[in-house]
Amino acid sequence: MLILSPFSVLAQSNANNEAATYAEEGQQALAQGHFAAAQANFEKLAKLEPGVAEVHATLAAICFQQREYDESIREIRLAQKFKPSLPKLDSLLGLSLAETGQYSQALPGLEKGFKQTADTEVRRLCGLQLLRVYGALQRDSDAVGTALALNRFYPDDPEVLYHTGRIYGNQAYVVMMKLHDKAPNSIWMLQASGEANESQKNYDAAIVDFQHVLALDPRRPGVHYRMGRVYLARFSDRQKPEDRVAAVHEFAAELEVDPENGNANYELGVLAQEDGNLDEAQNRFEHVVSRFPDFEEALVALGECYLQESKPEAAVSPLERATKVQPDDEVAWYRLARAQRAIGKNDAATKSMAEFRKVHAEVLTGLRLPNPVHEVTPQKVDAEAIPQ
Repeated sequence: MLILSPFSVLAQSNANNEAATYAEEGQQALAQGHFAAAQANFEKLAKLEPGVAEVHATLAAICFQQREYDESIREIRLAQKFKPSLPKLDSLLGLSLAETGQYSQALPGLEKGFKQTADTEVRRLCGLQLLRVYGALQRDSDAVGTALALNRFYPDDPEVLYHTGRIYGNQAYVVMMKLHDKAPNSIWMLQASGEANESQKNYDAAIVDFQHVLALDPRRPGVHYRMGRVYLARFSDRQKPEDRVAAVHEFAAELEVDPENGNANYELGVLAQEDGNLDEAQNRFEHVVSRFPDFEEALVALGECYLQESKPEAAVSPLERATKVQPDDEVAWYRLARAQRAIGKNDAATKSMAEFRKVHAEVLTGLRLPNPVHEVTPQKVDAEAIPQ
């Protein structure tokens, strides 16, 4: 419920016994979440004290909670008449108008509530309603901008994630349909089709799409890398060695087209590390982080290389940087604790392990999602190695 600034109705009234009774019982009912009872008491109080703005404002908030939006609008107008400076009324009016389909009229209050208020719940409610209003008014760019802002303010809110995800999905669908209509046989359409098939795990179809792209433009950056990722995904599903070999070939082909492609170099480093070729893996990871110093997964992978080579002193620096770039990466904290312990920094190791346990527990209980790595193979902690 949108709660207005605390006030004492008794202080605003003439303090007669009947008004005091309605005010007290209404406040008690509100505190207990009994909105119908609160509404009945404040309606009686409004008849006795019709000029008290706070009474009408509270009634507006109660009506909004009860989904009586027309009544909420009426009470807001009365409260504004008696005290225009009463806080949050603009936001509540915007929310109520939006619920009655009066989108253009709702915008000023919603935008003010979202951009100017310090109240996080009011901002959240106004932001979610703005997504709906912008969509109805076909102001797609404003809807996307609001969705991005909501994700920054409320990164873990399920309702925000659901509605902003719909905004992004709808916008992507509209753009892709336009691409299909305007340029159905273009390289861009083929590449989009390949990426869509890849995301849906239609690996064979994705490979065909990317091969068609390369037939039209053999040196198109990024396409060999995408094919390598598809082959790796298919290898993970089917465990056919030829897919892993094909992935290595495609990543190498990408580097011939674009020698500074850090993702391709990283993937080849991961594969070399899996094969026990630590010198090659280390060289590739060092090259990547020298070119892209905030490439977090490469920093974590490089730290592991040094640990496997019994060089814990060298491992500390990249792993410390990784925890600064991505403080929620449990793998970085775990490997940093190992490196610190190995060089005798026991206090630091204890703190790093505590951070690991905290993040790991949140992932296990669903309070935190694993790191959303989509473009490269993520680093992982061996489950058997995790201390109990």
